[in-house]
Amino acid sequence: MDDNKVDIISTSVEASTNNFKIKKGDRLILRGLKFHGYHGVHLSEKETGQMFLVDVDAWLDLRAAGKSDDLNDSVSYTAIYRIAKEIMTGPSHDLLESVAEEISSKIMIEYDRITAVRVKVAKPDVVVGGPIDYLGVEIFRSRDRDMAM
Repeated sequence: MDDNKVDIISTSVEASTNNFKIKKGDRLILRGLKFHGYHGVHLSEKETGQMFLVDVDAWLDLRAAGKSDDLNDSVSYTAIYRIAKEIMTGPSHDLLESVAEEISSKIMIEYDRITAVRVKVAKPDVVVGGPIDYLGVEIFRSRDRDMAM
């Protein structure tokens, strides 16, 4: 099912494998960010590189920004995009899990008003012996669960 058609922020959703809850709230949404990078365990992935798709959701209270119409009361989409770009086009990682973790950590460290972040990193051109849209990973990190206050 298309992520854009599913609101993962209903009243609350429990992820049975991680025992955390995503609470209803405001979020910034970045979808389909495209980067050429050199991540993967195979030598060809590190030498030639490939296209990656990145989605980011960042939860924060947007009420003040909604009332003031002032970017200083929010976080710039461009700032989050730059973090993703820096990591995706930067030094090679073997695992997408590592890339996603670095993106989420940097976002949470740089913007303390962000309370949680979801990062999906996908490889659309990976060869697996059959047709695919993409293969990838998705992680969720929250300040109260994953970051020392």
